[in-house]
Amino acid sequence: MIGFLRGRLTAKAPPQLVIDVGGVGYEVEAPLPVFYDLPPTGSEITLFTQLIVREDAHILFGFRTERERRMFRELLKVSNVGPKLALALLSGMSVDNFIMCIEAEDVDTLVRIPGVGRKTAERLVVEMRDRVKGFGDLTAAIAAGSGTQQPVVGPQAEAFSALVALGYKPAEVTRLLKGVDASVQTTEELIRKALQAAAAK
Repeated sequence: MIGFLRGRLTAKAPPQLVIDVGGVGYEVEAPLPVFYDLPPTGSEITLFTQLIVREDAHILFGFRTERERRMFRELLKVSNVGPKLALALLSGMSVDNFIMCIEAEDVDTLVRIPGVGRKTAERLVVEMRDRVKGFGDLTAAIAAGSGTQQPVVGPQAEAFSALVALGYKPAEVTRLLKGVDASVQTTEELIRKALQAAAAK
């Protein structure tokens, strides 16, 4: 099992990126919020990883935190939820927002994620209800034990999650945020500019 990769970022084209580790290029698929926090190409990065083995391929998935990876693993245990749908869920909302949806039984928000129908959303609520309990406690223990801190979610990722929660498709949100001037740094301003651009269409 490959637990994490640390190496030089050589390419990034959502949902895939390539990490050069000792001269070997690892292709990794990652949820969209990962890409908002990536440094420039050529920089060193570290991602927690999960290897999925299929008959026709071995696919490596990458995450910013152990918490994201654990949620990905829990999602795969849900009936009829595969890696692609789990990745879509983590692209459409943060782990915290997903947990809030499960605890509130908010099926309507879940079905806004591409690929998530009402039956799947209802199944997620039922099967994930017990699994999300104590999620934060375990994450804190892992971080404390490793001597590392959880990275702070950046304004881009927060704006992305908020806009998806408002009903915008992830692909459209990506386009809207890319159109916002790079000088804009706060979550609130990013959301405001993106909404203005959407309204001007």
